[in-house]
Amino acid sequence: MSHHNLRVAVIGAGPAGLMAAEILSHAAVDVDVFDAMPSVGRKFLMAGKGGMNITHAEDLPDFMSRYSQGGEQLAGYIQDFSPTDLRQWLNDLGISTFIGTSGRVFPVEMKAAPLLRSWLHRLRAAGVKFHMRHYWQAWRLEKNWSLDFTSPAGNISQEFDAVVLALGGASWPKLGSTGAWTAYLANAGVDVAPLKPSNCGFDVHWSAYFKTKFAGTPLKSVGLSYLSATGQLNTKQGELMVTETGIEGGLIYGFSHGLIEDIERLGYVMIYVDLLPQLSVQAVAVKLSKPRGKSSFANYLRKQLGFDSIKTALLREVLSPADLISSEKLSAAIKSLPLRLASPRPIAEAISSAGGVAFEALDEHLMLKALPGVFCAGEMLNWDAPTGGYLLTACFATGRAAALGVLHRFGITKGLY
Repeated sequence: MSHHNLRVAVIGAGPAGLMAAEILSHAAVDVDVFDAMPSVGRKFLMAGKGGMNITHAEDLPDFMSRYSQGGEQLAGYIQDFSPTDLRQWLNDLGISTFIGTSGRVFPVEMKAAPLLRSWLHRLRAAGVKFHMRHYWQAWRLEKNWSLDFTSPAGNISQEFDAVVLALGGASWPKLGSTGAWTAYLANAGVDVAPLKPSNCGFDVHWSAYFKTKFAGTPLKSVGLSYLSATGQLNTKQGELMVTETGIEGGLIYGFSHGLIEDIERLGYVMIYVDLLPQLSVQAVAVKLSKPRGKSSFANYLRKQLGFDSIKTALLREVLSPADLISSEKLSAAIKSLPLRLASPRPIAEAISSAGGVAFEALDEHLMLKALPGVFCAGEMLNWDAPTGGYLLTACFATGRAAALGVLHRFGITKGLY
């Protein structure tokens, strides 16, 4: 039961929306959460299937430097609900965490489902009401905000004192983030940057043989480098995955923001893959100076360099027959194999999206200047970050900030945390 006679709608039942609902309910506000999906946190659960990377343990200045867009605007919200605060919040929820060797933070159970179950139990106990399969259709500002939904029970309209929008971007639309909200806000005079794929794969024009034979095969322990259009050299080591259409994986996801911008400018981008980052080009040349004898090319590279079939095939895919038999050119290519990226994969395949509501369209409490009483949070804001816990941390922090913005608007200061 509300202690403040306030009713707030949260549209979007992902991490940002749920965090907003928690803060509001803790302050004894009536909260109704609406989502078009049949159940809560669909994308959150999908992201946690391979191991729920919730945040990162690095120092906050380093943490904030990972945001390739919007980091300056996000800084205050993340300082107020830092990765350390997030871990404490999880601990209070009964979810223990640990820091992996890379500095990434995971729940001990490594899954999103136990976390979400505990969280929903606490939210429902606090009085939060959930309305699933409710599609937001329209809104009107009368005395309060009147929201129209289509639902299993038909068309409904309800009034609220304030609205928190946490509708996500446009990646993985089958899980609910369709980006359809951009038209609603743009039509209302809100500055919305076009949504673009982020943390995504890229197209490479493989031969029919190569993509048929090696799609789905990982390229392990490789380096990647590219020189951006602005002259910045970017390098990193990790793992790539060869796909039917090109490449994807954590190693390239972290570069996706810059790669997409450069492809938009130039039409393509050249990246360079180091197939043996642990060896210098001179060391590779020494190993390749040994006679091949009767060994096949693949067996020779396996014996001398420890190559598996995918690395050998990639050399064949890119290099000419003449380059393959030149020890000097082969050594150089092994350390810096050029791949031409033609385009990013569609936004529907991306892990996340960039673009969204411009921070200039919001006040410091994440309320839309053009729509007083409407707040925005999560991935629908115009920021961008790599995988590694940065995406979720910003969603939690901005969900919290938007809810605090609602409370600030109505002068509520008691019962906050």
